[in-house]
Amino acid sequence: MKNSEIRNMSAEEVNAKLTELKKEFFNLRFQHGVGQLENTAILPSIRKDIARLMTVSREMNLNIS
Repeated sequence: MKNSEIRNMSAEEVNAKLTELKKEFFNLRFQHGVGQLENTAILPSIRKDIARLMTVSREMNLNIS
């Protein structure tokens, strides 16, 4: 997910996507812990997407352009 894509979303869409990715990250971490996760490279990418969404959400709340 790119910053430009996130910035074009509304605040509600950003929060919904953030909730969705947090749930997915939890499930993937659980699978990784049990040893069922085949592609472990997806964990850092989802973590970075969550960080991007949280940053843009914070900027929206502070009205920073």
